[in-house]
Amino acid sequence: MAPPVPMFEGAARILAGLLEARTGQALSEGRAWRMETALRPVLRQYKLADMDELAARLTRKSDPRLEQDVVDALLNNESSFFRDLQIYDMIHRQILPTIHAQRADRTLRIWSAGCSTGQEAYSLAIRLRNDAARWSGWRIEILASDISATAIDQARAGVFSQMDVQRGLAIGDLLKWFEPHGEDWRASAELRRMIDFRHDNLFDAKAPTGEYDLLLCRNVLLYFSPERRQAVLRLLGRHSHARTILLLGAGETVIGQGDDFIAHPEFRGAYARQVALPDGAIGRTRRTG
Repeated sequence: MAPPVPMFEGAARILAGLLEARTGQALSEGRAWRMETALRPVLRQYKLADMDELAARLTRKSDPRLEQDVVDALLNNESSFFRDLQIYDMIHRQILPTIHAQRADRTLRIWSAGCSTGQEAYSLAIRLRNDAARWSGWRIEILASDISATAIDQARAGVFSQMDVQRGLAIGDLLKWFEPHGEDWRASAELRRMIDFRHDNLFDAKAPTGEYDLLLCRNVLLYFSPERRQAVLRLLGRHSHARTILLLGAGETVIGQGDDFIAHPEFRGAYARQVALPDGAIGRTRRTG
């Protein structure tokens, strides 16, 4: 079911319209109440009195920087390390070993779509580096993309607050893969090199190329209309092969959202391509966009 769309008026209608036009996200009732709070830093930065003045400025003249700052402020960039730990346990114990056994070309390709500030991608990189012996000699590619330029900048820098690292990151992994950075923590250069962070829009995607073995698009679809969900799933389908595994958020499903994916027959809560390609196609797929 699509998220409820509140009947905005005045400035709120203009700002919600900007968010939907730029990102495809419809502002739900649950997020609408915090609009003014989320925009306070933008109002201070641009010396604007209130949302009415902000909306008037957006309407009066083209200001791409202001538009981007408003969109970034309204986006839900909630993330944490190893969010939904049982999912990462399944990835580590079942999904990655299966991909390892199947890939003929010793290449692992992962796409974290809607990666926010990067914790998901770093969590995957940590699991892979902690299992380095298994992946010795493999080419590992992790693409992490998000529509928020601010979130991608933070993700690429790899700097996280004490509160961030306390949310889901084991103390052993913190000490092994992060270093103090003032009052914060910074991901090691080794982890940062593993991930290609890109500012990208799922409705005009330029970052993904070829096909990926593991797709993560978690807690992204729930903000879209059914039509836009189907468009994203078609995009993910174009960048998958016969054995690609797709993971969505706990409150998301492919049911009723087109026929690109079906429930995975082996991995609970995961999804597989609907139309199987001939056996042996994996490992010999074309590497173009």
